[in-house]
Amino acid sequence: MSDTGALSRRHDMVVFLNGKYVPADQARVGIMTHALAYGTGVFEGIRGYWNEQREDVFIFRAREHFERLHRSCRIMQIDLPFTVDELVEAAAELVRRNGQRENIYIRPFAYKSDEIIGVKLHGLRDHFAMYSWPQGDYVGTDGLRCGVSSWRRVDDNMIPARAKVAGAYVNSALAKTEAQQNGFDEAIMLTSEGHVSEGSAENLFMVINGELITPPTSENILPGITRDTVIHLAHRELGRITRERVIDRTELYGADEIFLTGTGAQIAPVVAVDHRPVGKVKITPDSTEKFGPTVRGEIGPISREIQHIYNEVVRGMRPEYSSWCLGAHSSAKRPATVSARHTTNGQASNGHAESNGANGTNGHKSNGHTPARGRGGAEKATPGV
Repeated sequence: MSDTGALSRRHDMVVFLNGKYVPADQARVGIMTHALAYGTGVFEGIRGYWNEQREDVFIFRAREHFERLHRSCRIMQIDLPFTVDELVEAAAELVRRNGQRENIYIRPFAYKSDEIIGVKLHGLRDHFAMYSWPQGDYVGTDGLRCGVSSWRRVDDNMIPARAKVAGAYVNSALAKTEAQQNGFDEAIMLTSEGHVSEGSAENLFMVINGELITPPTSENILPGITRDTVIHLAHRELGRITRERVIDRTELYGADEIFLTGTGAQIAPVVAVDHRPVGKVKITPDSTEKFGPTVRGEIGPISREIQHIYNEVVRGMRPEYSSWCLGAHSSAKRPATVSARHTTNGQASNGHAESNGANGTNGHKSNGHTPARGRGGAEKATPGV
C-alpha cells in the first residue's frame, strides 16, 4: 500500500473503532468531542517493520505498549474495554486487513467522547480508535543538531508525564517548533529545576567514559519502551550498564556521545547541542548555513552499534528477541476475537453510533449482524472466546 492520501478519505483501508473494523472514510468523530477540545485522550505509538526475507511485518513490543496504554487510561479515568491480548490481536488484524507489507505505525487512541462543553474527566463516555499507517523516519537518524528549549517539561503534578496524554503534547509542539525555527533539528527539554528531561518526544541517553547515562523517571520523562529496549540491549549485547541519574544541562556539552530514543525516533544520534559539537569534531562546509561551515560532532561508536543492533532486533532478525516481535501476517489464525464489555457508566463500547450520528461509523447503528469479512468493509469483531 503506497498511496498515502488522507486516511479520512481512504475507502480501501479500515480502522478499528469501538470494537468494529470500519472503512476509514466512514469513521466519524464529532466536532464537539470532549477530547478534541480539551485533549482528554491517551495514545500510543507502535511500529511495525517489514522483513522482506520473511515476508512479514513485525510489530515491536506491542504488549508493552498496550500495557502502558492501560496505565495511561487509569490516570485519566478512561475505561478501556479491551484486554492487552485483545488489543495486540486487533493491531495485527489491522495490518492484515490493510494489506500492509512495509514499515508501518500503529496509533491506538482512547478518549473522552461525549459532546459537551465543560472540563472534567468523570461521568463521560469513553471511546477507542486505532489505525495503522505507512511510516518512515520520524526524525533523522544520521546525526541531529539539538537546542535546549526555553520551554520546560511538564511536571507530574501538572500533567503526568508518565502517561501519553494527548493534551500534554502541546508542550512538545512548542519546544519542537522553537527548535526548528531556530535552526535546530530537535529540542532538548529541561525540568522546572533545570535538569535534563528528554527531547520533544524522545528519551535521551548520553555516553561518558563508555558508560550510558539517562535521566530517571522522576525527571518527568515518559518511561519509554525504546528506552527500556536500549538499556537491555546495551547490557546484554555490549556489556555496558546504564546509570539512571540527574543530568545537568552543561553535561551535555561535554558528553562523548548523545542519542535520542523513541518508537518514532528509533535510535537517533545527536552530533551537536546548542551549536557545540558532541564527541569528535567534524567541520562540514555547508552552503545552506548562514554563518559558514557547520561545526558538528561525529556519531560515536556506541551509538552506532546500538543503532545497528536495534535495527536488526525490530525486524525479527535476532531470534533471541523473538518474543518482542509479533509477525502480523504469520500470526493470523482466525477472525479477530475482540469483544468490548460494558463500561461503568452503562454505555456499551461496541461501536454503536451516538444518537446524533457523531463519534460512530456513519450515524447508523449496528444491527447486530456480522457482515462477511472483506478488506475495506465494516465488520463487527467476533465476541471473544
